[in-house]
Amino acid sequence: MNTVTHLIAGRPWAGTAERTGEVFNPATGAVTAHVDLASADLVGEVVTTARQAWSGWADASLAKRTQVLFAFRELLNAHKDEIAALITAEHGKVLDDARGEVMRGLEVAEFACGIPHLLKGGFTENASTNVDVYSIRQPLGVVAVIAPFNFPAMVPLWFVPIAIACGNAVVLKPSEKDPSAAVAVARLWTEAGLPDGVMNVVHGDKEAVDALLTHPDVKAVSFVGSTPIAKYVYETGTAHGKRVQALGGAKNHMLVLPDADLDLAADAAINAGFGSAGERCMAISALVVVDGVADDLVKRIQDRMGRLRTGDGTRGCDMGPLVTGAHRDKVASYLDAGVAEGATLVVDGRDGEFDGDGAGFWLGPTLFDHVTPAMSVYRDEIFGPVLSVMRVRSYDEGLNLINANPYGNGTAIFTNDGGAARRFQREVEVGMVGVNVPIPVPVSYYSFGGWKNSLFGDSHAHGTEGVHFFTRGKVVTSRWLDPSHGGLNLGFPRNT
Repeated sequence: MNTVTHLIAGRPWAGTAERTGEVFNPATGAVTAHVDLASADLVGEVVTTARQAWSGWADASLAKRTQVLFAFRELLNAHKDEIAALITAEHGKVLDDARGEVMRGLEVAEFACGIPHLLKGGFTENASTNVDVYSIRQPLGVVAVIAPFNFPAMVPLWFVPIAIACGNAVVLKPSEKDPSAAVAVARLWTEAGLPDGVMNVVHGDKEAVDALLTHPDVKAVSFVGSTPIAKYVYETGTAHGKRVQALGGAKNHMLVLPDADLDLAADAAINAGFGSAGERCMAISALVVVDGVADDLVKRIQDRMGRLRTGDGTRGCDMGPLVTGAHRDKVASYLDAGVAEGATLVVDGRDGEFDGDGAGFWLGPTLFDHVTPAMSVYRDEIFGPVLSVMRVRSYDEGLNLINANPYGNGTAIFTNDGGAARRFQREVEVGMVGVNVPIPVPVSYYSFGGWKNSLFGDSHAHGTEGVHFFTRGKVVTSRWLDPSHGGLNLGFPRNT
């Protein structure tokens, strides 16, 4: 049986774990590996290793950092298929979706390659007589990244390239459910020339998380996961003096107006609702439809769902299994709850055949109609392939329903009315908005993050907000009475 262990200073951990966890192939239900779970003491040792490596990396020139980043980008691109295969084997999402995850992470690495421009400060000459004032941004030190199971490569790549580019050392704690992709990506940093100890991977559960949140040498924490845990991470980390960005859960709505292209809206609802088996924080789970087109749209969605194939992610299926048996059972329990609360179960994901071997964690695409805000299938973040249709009388009713929800991660409107779209993007209380785009995940040079209970902290992921999160601003006021002189050197100036 394979063992997935920690990666410390570029090398696998040589110790023996007191506790381990099981890693499954969700398409078969079989245990394929064990993962070592770190104790608090081991986490402390890893943080110390990162702290010792940080000072040298922080002093490295931007030219040197950029060389490493470009090399990492090339290696990640070259190994994207191998990493995607690891994701499919442990998470269950289909290979094409897994490749897309790696490529979206690659975009952030490409953004980080521009770090010399991103770290430029400002300069004011002669602010006072012979006095100049300028601003600079400096790295924090050791930063922790705590990643979820649903994007084992992309979410770490939202944070790690920017943190490293800014001159920090990183301790990454991936999900213990699908840890191998994070280790594979971390190895590429060493191959790219990153000094040992700047990038480290430690596996674990709550004990490891708490150790990172309370360790005095961890200066910042980036987290993605459910809202209750995000709130806990934020409160615990900030109570221990850390900078924290904790991205939480979601209940993403897609508002469909009567003038929308219903074929486009039906395709979008399928793609955004059932991609990655609905295990996305940006998945559309609530379809808000203005009466008059609801019956037509539900019929189009139902027809398309009948053509989807659920099965092993390596077999060219449309949708794979859920990540664990326990999670599948939890999601499936909402189907009975929805019926008991009065919703109409249009398509039952428990029915039908699944293209897989063994006891895979299967649940097919599910569609509810006539869902109301009081029902648990609407209130809760199900995090599975369950799409709920909610009927409203008007744009205003739909907008009010969305704004009343405690989550504010992503939303979309489908319409051919530019005025309605513009009004929606101004009035909706959600951090990421799509206009005829169902999954409005920003490109890497903009920042990712929601509002309300979907984000704890002030900084979003990647983009310029990511650069600011992983650096501290400093303002210098200087006066020089005599100019300095250099020696003779006729060679062409070089970056070193």
